[in-house]
Amino acid sequence: MTRIIADISVSLDGFVTGPDPGPDNGLGTGGEALHTWAFSEAPDDRRILREATARSGAVVLGRRLFDIVDGPNGWDDTTGYGAGEVGKPAFIVVTSSPPESVRLTDLDWTFVTTGLPDAVNAARERAEAASSESGKDLDAFLMGGGATIRSALAAGLVDELTLHLAPVVLGTGTPLFTGGAPRTLVQRSVTSTSTVTHLTYDVL
Repeated sequence: MTRIIADISVSLDGFVTGPDPGPDNGLGTGGEALHTWAFSEAPDDRRILREATARSGAVVLGRRLFDIVDGPNGWDDTTGYGAGEVGKPAFIVVTSSPPESVRLTDLDWTFVTTGLPDAVNAARERAEAASSESGKDLDAFLMGGGATIRSALAAGLVDELTLHLAPVVLGTGTPLFTGGAPRTLVQRSVTSTSTVTHLTYDVL
């Protein structure tokens, strides 16, 4: 069964970017430290990245994050989603209006203008279709940004939450959590490496 998985790196003080994020500085000042694990050669870091990419039938992201990854300083062959791993999933972007053009034309982009629940449903459908085609159990991932994951959690759209807790205190930036309705989590796994602590929870 396809699950909706929110997956994001976060600092010890709860930020998913450093201060002053923008199109040319997507992770904000000091925010690169959040993703050190994704470029690590530690076996557990590589395994977790590989397994998540292999499970990805579709990926949801917000428009602000899309503008960063599709911008001139965004993704390339070495820094894209699951770069160097298995095939690329479909990407679903939540936006009020589609962009006039897309730089990363080799990726499968769908722009949903009717809200986050519809985007998540579209991602689920794409992941289920990819599962049928491949014969593998694939999931839909919410990769961010923080506001997109926060809204999905608040709306009860998330089945599983994976946090990559980086050993850095950013002080300020984009918070992952800002209050709202409480959610009950059940811890499924904890994996510690030299660069990060990977935490996985079921969301009830």
